[in-house]
Amino acid sequence: MSPSDFAFDALAATYDAHFTHSRIGTLMRRAVWQRLDSCFYPGHRVLELNCGTGEDAVYLGQRGVQVLATDLSKAMLQVTRQKVARAGLTAMVQVQQLALENIAVLDGPLFDGALSNFGGLNCVADLAGVGRALAARLHRGALVLLCLMGPLVPWEWGWFLCHGAPGTAFRRLRPGGVAWRGLTIHYPSIRTLRRAFLPAFRLRRASAIGAILPPPFTERWIGKHFRLLAILNRLERRLEALPPLPWLADHYVLELERM
Repeated sequence: MSPSDFAFDALAATYDAHFTHSRIGTLMRRAVWQRLDSCFYPGHRVLELNCGTGEDAVYLGQRGVQVLATDLSKAMLQVTRQKVARAGLTAMVQVQQLALENIAVLDGPLFDGALSNFGGLNCVADLAGVGRALAARLHRGALVLLCLMGPLVPWEWGWFLCHGAPGTAFRRLRPGGVAWRGLTIHYPSIRTLRRAFLPAFRLRRASAIGAILPPPFTERWIGKHFRLLAILNRLERRLEALPPLPWLADHYVLELERM
């Protein structure tokens, strides 16, 4: 078992309870779904990388989008298969074990789009290699939605400094990434990711998730302030693409077009 297998297999049973169905996690995913609605349409065939527990695959399948949902973690894929079956979407959503670094092994028709949500690409050191492999599996004009954790997060700086944890506050700025459960987590900037995916992709849009909206680590505190959370979320959704918010967010969402 590889470190990444162990890291995410260990999270599979509790991931939805701790994040997907949390107040902040729900708002973050809805923000991504708004962008999915603008990128992928019924009849499209989409490759999902690091599908996790399958929330996005089920959402797209219910909208008439065909999905190949992939992940390295067998435990995550088991949860995904269960959700797909319960939703009656086995004809719309295929599930396959695949490492991000092995996209090139996929065969069959080219895809109409691709998705990587909530930090899967933060586990990859060779982003340019992923970009090249992904470009080879997509039609020209295909849209790609990538959601990653960024390096500059004022919410994180302020929160952890106030809690006496400066090392945690600035961890995303450490050269070489951060060790986590046997993996190295990288925090590439928007500029770094754009360069890695050149020349096969051009940037269409960048938006913020967790620049005004509090990030997930504030869940216990913000849970006592429902109205404030709703206000901050509405404000962020209105301003999500306004610079510099995408560069100062817990997660940023890039929408790229295959050239």
